[in-house]
Amino acid sequence: MRMNMVKKVVIVGGGTAGWCAAAGLSRLLGPMLDITLVESADIGIIGVGEATIPTIRAFHTLISVDEQAFMRATNATFKTGIAFENWARDGDRYFHSFGTIGKSPWMAPFHNIWLEARSQGFGGSLDDYSLETKAGLAGKFQLHKNLPINYAYHFDAVLYGKYLRSLSEASGVKRIEGDVTSVRQNPETGFITAVTLASGAVVEGDLFIDCTGFRGLLIEQTLKTGWEDWSHWLPTDRALAVQTRADTPVTPYTKAAAHGEGWRWRIQLQNRVGNGMIYSSAYLSDDEAEARLRGLLDEPMLNEPRIIKYGAGRRKAFWNKNCIAMGLASSFVEPLESTSIHLFQRGVLHLVQNFPFFGITDAQVDHYNDVSSKELEYARDFVILHYKLNERTDSAFWKDRAAMSVPDDLQARIDLFRETATAYQGPGELFRVDSWAQVMLGQRLEPRGWHRLAGLMTRQEMDGVFDGLKKTVDHTVAQMMPHDTFVKQYCPTTAA
Repeated sequence: MRMNMVKKVVIVGGGTAGWCAAAGLSRLLGPMLDITLVESADIGIIGVGEATIPTIRAFHTLISVDEQAFMRATNATFKTGIAFENWARDGDRYFHSFGTIGKSPWMAPFHNIWLEARSQGFGGSLDDYSLETKAGLAGKFQLHKNLPINYAYHFDAVLYGKYLRSLSEASGVKRIEGDVTSVRQNPETGFITAVTLASGAVVEGDLFIDCTGFRGLLIEQTLKTGWEDWSHWLPTDRALAVQTRADTPVTPYTKAAAHGEGWRWRIQLQNRVGNGMIYSSAYLSDDEAEARLRGLLDEPMLNEPRIIKYGAGRRKAFWNKNCIAMGLASSFVEPLESTSIHLFQRGVLHLVQNFPFFGITDAQVDHYNDVSSKELEYARDFVILHYKLNERTDSAFWKDRAAMSVPDDLQARIDLFRETATAYQGPGELFRVDSWAQVMLGQRLEPRGWHRLAGLMTRQEMDGVFDGLKKTVDHTVAQMMPHDTFVKQYCPTTAA
């Protein structure tokens, strides 16, 4: 048994995924492993994903990241949620916040109480009871021991990779510069034994992590794992990205505005603004998309727009033989809900928890693949939800999305919420009850019924509940700093 012990880990590919894997393994299991990362300066980094979700903070805590140092090094700002515009109908707007809404008793989530109040003509907007929503839209943010705000970050993904590299190398990771020209396999088992570089150097390993992006050098080109296509649910296949000057106050939320054939993003960092257009080439040409994006920019461009081609789907196995795919090498769900970094950081932590110290077993591989697949499918279905629940009639793209069949589990969720306002978070699922409720209600899915817990209260008691919650949120937001002011005090950038 000990003849097959895993000691040498080789990560092929850098970027955010590669250096996340290196940082996680080296800082959590480092003394027991020999970790090498191979990357080529000649291979570009996609580096578009600049928005995250709050789970990144847990990952950072585990690998002992200093928040202020990380934010300074990556031009980072804070993010309390996503503002969606024009999704259900042109002119609509709703906010998917990272916090909780109101206060939920054990019997039923708060949105049920709000639905009862709304049916009686009061209660206001659901946004009134979300600190993260009100703070974000007001351009406010602050950290304080008595301020329970939930948040994530916007940052420069390329600089984030460099920051993680510095942590990894300080923890013993060896970096080798070079292009992989061939992959060696054991002729009997098919396991990868080494990669050969253009220099002639041979890098041997026991476990290989493929972070080579969409090409999947190890997981696909070598091991022929296969790809499961999801374009029938998520047909967008182009991202057009451009950076603009930061001329306006930085808002602590991502903007996602729907257009005729997809959606566009706006993400503000300390030193610049990330902008982009997500669209389907089957409905919109690249030239038309670029012209549209240029016409929607609020500030002067810092670079020319670049096109990134992709396809939604996943490898048929994340872990195949002695190779684990992470990042774009493993799967892709478009960046609408900023799940990409979360998913490969989860992959790193699953590996840490299930590391094959005494050798790779089928049971271990099957378990890793099963857990990873379910987490990815939960994220995929949440993104599909935004497209399915639309009432736009301005283009074939949106009409086709509304008419499409969706995964059975997602359809069951939609039906359940429509009939009873019931939303739930399954075991191991990323998105919370409040996330599902905010998006479903924001996309105009109107429940026909709800839990009538509020029927046990008098109108006076309900008024007291809603008024108290709203006043608490408004008072807290009023005391917070403007986001720009807090960022300049807390983490002024040191990055170029």
